[in-house]
Parts: sequence; C-alpha cells; structure tokens
Amino acid sequence: MEPGENFKQEKKELNAYAKYSALAFQMIGIIGLFTFAGYKIDENRNSKQPIFTAILSLAGVFISLYLVIRSIKTPKN
Repeated sequence: MEPGENFKQEKKELNAYAKYSALAFQMIGIIGLFTFAGYKIDENRNSKQPIFTAILSLAGVFISLYLVIRSIKTPKN
C-alpha cells in the first residue's frame, strides 16, 4: 500500500458522506418549501381541511425522491 492511498481513501469516504448529507438537507428544504406553500394557500382560502398542505407536501416528497434517485444513478466522472 502506498503512503498516499490511505489519505485518498479517507478523502473519498468524506466526500461521499458530504454528498449524502447535502442530499438530506436538499430533501428537507424541498419538502418544507412545498408544505409551507400549501399551508399558506390553505390559510388564504380559509379552508377547514388542509387539502393544499397535504397535496403539496406529498408533491414535495415525490419531487425530492426523484431528485435523490436521479443524483445517485448519475455517474460522476
């Protein structure tokens, strides 16, 4: 094993950790933004049932999952 290989492996692992941590924060941001938008729409319409909150929060979940799956499948050169 060469002297620099251990450092390269640790750096690679740290980069993977940072990538997946960023994906988690991205998911939180997208879902939170869509849920907040739905809440504000329901608030402005004086809805008794929070239908827009539910619909937009689910849309946020699906969009964030799509983006995560796409970023994991995309090979980085």
